[in-house]
Amino acid sequence: MLSKPLLTIHEVSDLLKMKESTVRNWIRDGELRAIKMGRDWRVAVKDLEAYLNAHANRPET
Repeated sequence: MLSKPLLTIHEVSDLLKMKESTVRNWIRDGELRAIKMGRDWRVAVKDLEAYLNAHANRPET
């Protein structure tokens, strides 16, 4: 079983307070790793965390 859930694009956009189209663009451009499940995309929590850490302006302490 998965240790952390997969998030929908809607859930990712709600968490980040961004438009769904922005999240879809990140996925389309290969910036954010996602999994295609039928007609929908899912993002693993670890992949979202990795994306955010990679785009932070300061290193993690």
